Amino acid sequence: MEILFPTRLPKLLSTLLSTWLCLCACGMAHAVPEADQVLKTLTSEHPRLLIDASKIQQLRHVVKHDAIAEEIYEKTKSKADKVLDEAPVFYELRDGRRLIYVSGDVLDRVLNLSIVYLVTEDERYANRVWLELKSASEFQDWNPAHFLDTAILTKALAIGLDWLWDEWTPQQRAILQQAIIEKGLRPAMKVYDSGRGWPNATNNWNQVCNGGIGMGALAVAEVDPELAGQILHNAIKSIPRAMKPYAPDGAGHEGVGYWSFGSLYNIMLIGSLESALGTDFGLSEVDGFRQSGDYQIYLSGTKRVAFDFGDCPRRPTSTAQHMWMGDQYAIPRYTWFRHNALAEGQGASVWDLLWFDPSAKDFSSESMHLDKHFKKVEVASMRDSWLDGEGFILAIQAGFNGASHRHLDLGSFILEVDGVRWIIDSGKDRETYQRHKSKAARTDFYRVRAEGHNTLVINPDETPDQHPKARAAFTDFVSERSLATAELDLTNAYGKHAENVTRNFKLERGKRLTITDSIACKEPSEIWSFFHTEAGVELSEDKRTAIMKQDGKTLHMRLGLPADAVLKLVPVEPFPSSPSPTKQASNEGRSKIAVHLADVKNAVIAVRFEVMEE
Repeated sequence: MEILFPTRLPKLLSTLLSTWLCLCACGMAHAVPEADQVLKTLTSEHPRLLIDASKIQQLRHVVKHDAIAEEIYEKTKSKADKVLDEAPVFYELRDGRRLIYVSGDVLDRVLNLSIVYLVTEDERYANRVWLELKSASEFQDWNPAHFLDTAILTKALAIGLDWLWDEWTPQQRAILQQAIIEKGLRPAMKVYDSGRGWPNATNNWNQVCNGGIGMGALAVAEVDPELAGQILHNAIKSIPRAMKPYAPDGAGHEGVGYWSFGSLYNIMLIGSLESALGTDFGLSEVDGFRQSGDYQIYLSGTKRVAFDFGDCPRRPTSTAQHMWMGDQYAIPRYTWFRHNALAEGQGASVWDLLWFDPSAKDFSSESMHLDKHFKKVEVASMRDSWLDGEGFILAIQAGFNGASHRHLDLGSFILEVDGVRWIIDSGKDRETYQRHKSKAARTDFYRVRAEGHNTLVINPDETPDQHPKARAAFTDFVSERSLATAELDLTNAYGKHAENVTRNFKLERGKRLTITDSIACKEPSEIWSFFHTEAGVELSEDKRTAIMKQDGKTLHMRLGLPADAVLKLVPVEPFPSSPSPTKQASNEGRSKIAVHLADVKNAVIAVRFEVMEE
């Protein structure tokens, strides 16, 4: 049974009441208010976006009385101090298309400077916030052609306007309000009215754009209530389209990195509605969102480093949202996950200060399941233990190749053993974001193609080496005390060449991992199975065992089947027949182990990973 932290009770009761009212009103958890009704409960006080006067006092208290919060604050203050003497950022499309890098810099500066001002009341920080806000308000536009840029700048100015409201003169407020309305809200209404674009999307664009624009509307609601009401009506109607794909169990179809980006803005909108209006209109209860805090927890390995499928960086996954979600939903493991990361000095932000909660620091992970299959998104993880650096941890990718920020990686996996990541994902290639320059197809890039992942390639040529719209599902997933197994049907990915392809994973906890592929081709074919690693690799004399060494540890990869096949070390680069854009990410320092079968119609490939003591 999960115990409520005492301060959670009023918020939980408020959420339950809001949800009950919505259910009564329309028979569903998410009620969309009419544009002329949404602002009926708007508080006249500022600040009202995520914080109020009592929250500011709480913030001042926690940074003085909790060592972790104090350390986060000191780091935040150092960033703010560094900016004091720097010039404001200026308008530039740094890659020829996006203002997002500038938008992000403005937002970071406004957040850091503002939070330090709220704690210290030192006018230097407020004055520097004003310089940044005024500069951004004078930009020629906020680049609505790439609307993420607009949404982020709208959020930055909304926070700056609202959090430091009492510092601004009426003239300063008017400048910021006009900029938010003319460069943020009116361009957003054009998109809403068009019936096209990000309001209909199911990805992070929906969450970021609705979140940033919604905060802007709440910040200027008293100036133009009609426009603000229209914006919020549309945002509340639109954002569940991106939230509902988390159902039934919380997984994000864009990978754990984009879950961080999208869910933060999603929570920004929910939290701002609650603080400004006293209700989120049931958004926090959209099915699947409550469970999504588990996604990053299970899709991470040692030190919470991401299992970086798709366009996800390999870095710690824990985010401040876990604190908010732990509090909102009274789920201690979410709060514990983030608090542990902060205690180890990982990636703190202003949001960690606002949502700081030490209540679950002693939560025991022994109560958590070792394995999890996220249905619909079709990704899974298995492990021996939640203790850092102990035993096997395996993550498996299936799902839909056609989802945004996905790679052609159905059947791929990542493996850690005793704190070492032995089998890696090739990871994100930033050059895929510059295709407006290179004119290359996304599936031309090695790190996107199946050959750049730990999966199969059949009859390689210049075309995509898995079907770009293929789906793969777990046909079996079993989690037992000493054993975990999973089976994938990969036939759809290789339907051009194969009648049936399955991949089976068998984790004997504390002992070994066995992966078995069963392949039935339509015609005699060339089959490759690949395994990428950053370990040093030597092949045994019979070339049936790859001896991998890394960080003073050793892992053996043994080829069980076919009996007449061998392991090979091949270049970590595209096949000669594959596309190869001039600019793409380097794979220096990596090795690629391969099983190669030629002219076969039916095959079974089995490999086994086992720990070997030095």
